[in-house]
Amino acid sequence: MSDVLEQLAATIAKRRRVDPGQSYVASLHHQGLNKILEKVGEEATEVILAAKEAESGNDRAAVISEVADLWFHTMVMLSHLDLNSQDVLRCLQERFGISGLEEKTTRDT
Repeated sequence: MSDVLEQLAATIAKRRRVDPGQSYVASLHHQGLNKILEKVGEEATEVILAAKEAESGNDRAAVISEVADLWFHTMVMLSHLDLNSQDVLRCLQERFGISGLEEKTTRDT
């Protein structure tokens, strides 16, 4: 799975600096972090709505599509902050073997 994330990260990195009129990724970067965060928030809301619909027996494929959109926009955000999916995967890997309840009590925030 991380191969897909690595390919997506490479594509985002490549498109980040091209003409904003030619690339959605470049246009997001050009508009700045606030616009990227707006898109992340919008996609998170769409995930929530799709999940609620799926629980009611409606279009479960919409959940997958909306999560993909959320992951994409989150990766654009990471790129904008000079971070990447490998940083997130390392964090998740470090949490293996630690209870979720325990992990929450050890966070800085």
